[in-house]
Amino acid sequence: MAFVPTSMQVKSPAFEQLAVIPTRHTGEGDNVSPALAWHDAPEGTKGFAIVCHDPDAPLVQNGMYGFVHWTLYNLPGDTFEVVENTAVGTSGKNDGGKTGYMGPMPPEGHGNHLYYFWVLALDHQTSLPEGLSLPELLTELEPHLLGMNRLVGVYQRG
Repeated sequence: MAFVPTSMQVKSPAFEQLAVIPTRHTGEGDNVSPALAWHDAPEGTKGFAIVCHDPDAPLVQNGMYGFVHWTLYNLPGDTFEVVENTAVGTSGKNDGGKTGYMGPMPPEGHGNHLYYFWVLALDHQTSLPEGLSLPELLTELEPHLLGMNRLVGVYQRG
């Protein structure tokens, strides 16, 4: 399966598609991950993973553009939501070098950045170790990807 969006829908009670991400979920606020919910996962889904990526960040690292704010994986196939500041699943390493969620905080004067909260549906339940980088995670997940979609939020540093 290629990395292309499917009919799965991703939403958040914190913000709508292409709306401003509340300060609470950013590096300028409480820096807590937003609640996310999804439905219409592909048939045969047995696990999920979440990735938050800012493609507008002026960085190239690990052969990719942008900045990875969050990877969360090892989510069971019967999970269709994560609460705010979730403790469910296993956290990977963000591009700040830490494990867990790192909220949006683009450079001052850099304007609006888009933040893609991707939910990936997998054909098996993973049991991967904590602290994987995005490239390491995608190497493990790509052969098992059934579908994916995203919620996109916007944030500009105040």
